[in-house]
Amino acid sequence: MKKTFKPGWFGLAMAALLPALASAEALHADKPLVKGDEYLVVGNYPDNLHVVDLKSDTLFKSCPVPGSVGPATLQVSPDNTVAYLVTNRFDEVHGIALDTCQVVFQAKMEQKEKERAKALFAISLSNDSKQLYVIQTPTTLNTDHYVIGEPRLAVYDTASGLDAKPVRTLPVPRQVTVMQTGQDGSLYMVGPDIYKFDPQSGQYTVAIPSRHWKRPRYAPPDVLSVWPLKNAADDFTILYTTAKFKGKTDDPATADWIYGYFNVNLKTGKTETRDFGPFTEIYFTGVRSPKDPNLMFGVLNRLAKYDIKQKKLLAAADIPHSHYTIAMNKDGSKVYLGGTWNVLSVFDAERLKPVASITLPGGDMGAASPQIFTR
Repeated sequence: MKKTFKPGWFGLAMAALLPALASAEALHADKPLVKGDEYLVVGNYPDNLHVVDLKSDTLFKSCPVPGSVGPATLQVSPDNTVAYLVTNRFDEVHGIALDTCQVVFQAKMEQKEKERAKALFAISLSNDSKQLYVIQTPTTLNTDHYVIGEPRLAVYDTASGLDAKPVRTLPVPRQVTVMQTGQDGSLYMVGPDIYKFDPQSGQYTVAIPSRHWKRPRYAPPDVLSVWPLKNAADDFTILYTTAKFKGKTDDPATADWIYGYFNVNLKTGKTETRDFGPFTEIYFTGVRSPKDPNLMFGVLNRLAKYDIKQKKLLAAADIPHSHYTIAMNKDGSKVYLGGTWNVLSVFDAERLKPVASITLPGGDMGAASPQIFTR
């Protein structure tokens, strides 16, 4: 099968010329989700939010998103009623009620005159769904110079409606890109290290050292933390690559090149740093099976499955085009590949065989972060 790279993260300019980028019609906007059923929610350009039924692997409904959907980093509220998306080129957050497609929350990232503020991919919610957490990077735009501000955690009341203002802000470490909320209410922030952050006091500790790890004979890890993905077992997993040097010299030519993962179990707070296989190709995202946590799945130009304990590639499958993101249903039987173009690819997790292809109305998913949940 000939593989092609569809325009993805950087493909919007090209994709804007294509008919597929037309806004999708609202589909079954008032159709409520069914309690107990499992869904995948994802955004795509130019202004769409889609809900996919994982029982039938078909499109369940489509909702309009105000303005541009990009980057479509999203989190579903813990009560599974609202999807919160970073939108309008990192400038705003919108909350879309999944049963009705109504916009129930909107917040702009700038908080004062002359300020430009962006929210990248670090967005999460409190466990009671009452507070939304967003990390913002502000810049003051003066006539003759810009002043770079300190990053901040903005905390919103999710009942604030369509002109939401932060109820408080707290300073946060620089370079945090994604985060998730633990069961104890802590925010796990992925930056130079992975921090455990108290959203009430602003105090934090290092939960997992990354840039500052101290692993003898290992090179510093390389981490791509763009997608706040977790599995049904509440494992928040981030991939890394590194080199393990041989002998007494730090010679990359003779080193073993390795894939590994950082993992936070959001239920227990337990953390793990673990190598799982040789570095033979690039994966953008990985997910552990909620059925068998010894299995790791990764994707970019192929879908791959690893035995973590044996550090062994078990199987790999060709995919129709590159996919940035990967997710699994709650019983670990199916793998869902998203990002890049407007097609979700579905594979059987046991055999790595394709079982469905779901074309989404509209265009490129780009760097969107699909989320799977059970109503």
